Amino acid sequence: MSEGLEEPRLRLEGEPDEERREDITELEPEREEQAAQALVREGGPEEGSGEPGGWPEEESEAEQEPPAEEDELPRLREPEHAAGQLRIPDGYGVIEGEPSGGRRSVGVVVARFNGEITRELLARALEELERAGVGREAVTVVPVPGAFELPLAAMALAKTRRYSCIVALGAVIRGETPHFDYVASEAASGLQLAGIETGVPVAFGVLTVENESQARERLEKGAEAARTALEMADVFSQLRAAAGAAPG
Repeated sequence: MSEGLEEPRLRLEGEPDEERREDITELEPEREEQAAQALVREGGPEEGSGEPGGWPEEESEAEQEPPAEEDELPRLREPEHAAGQLRIPDGYGVIEGEPSGGRRSVGVVVARFNGEITRELLARALEELERAGVGREAVTVVPVPGAFELPLAAMALAKTRRYSCIVALGAVIRGETPHFDYVASEAASGLQLAGIETGVPVAFGVLTVENESQARERLEKGAEAARTALEMADVFSQLRAAAGAAPG
């Protein structure tokens, strides 16, 4: 071979030359785009076909995020009690109390803490007792420092056996520390224990709220607690009478 001449390169059969390879490379994106458009027109590849160029695996924004109204629904829904009244089928024996104050003596324990709220609770409770027929001479009011002391006072009053029922009034408003949780929990469990151990009904008229505004919206709980105490006192009275009349 003469010096300076390149040795000719042998090409395998079917191998494209450099110019042909560049043409193929330039056509590939165009073919992929045409294939994608065809898939769109045909509704996409069949599920599980494994064909390339199918729908992307990522979910669309509409699938990832719920509709605006569903996302906002929990925040818009206000807490509420179930509507309707209790109905007892016919044919069953029923002992049901009445919030009547005839011949009833009532002890009222009230917390001085958050006094602007508790004095309103007390006023409504006393008004309700008077409407129910409980005379002022039959009501004893025991102020205590705070809601935490309510169970102690309720227990002491109940153990005297001079009172048909006890009304406990207080207001526990959430602050920046866990103090709220401890006081509210102990007040609730302690008042329940006082009623269980003594057999004297103790009505829970303690507000456990997030702020003063919520407390003021619930001042009628004072009257509600008074009615509850009288109703339970009547139930207990009927139960004792039924037990005494039962044959030995």
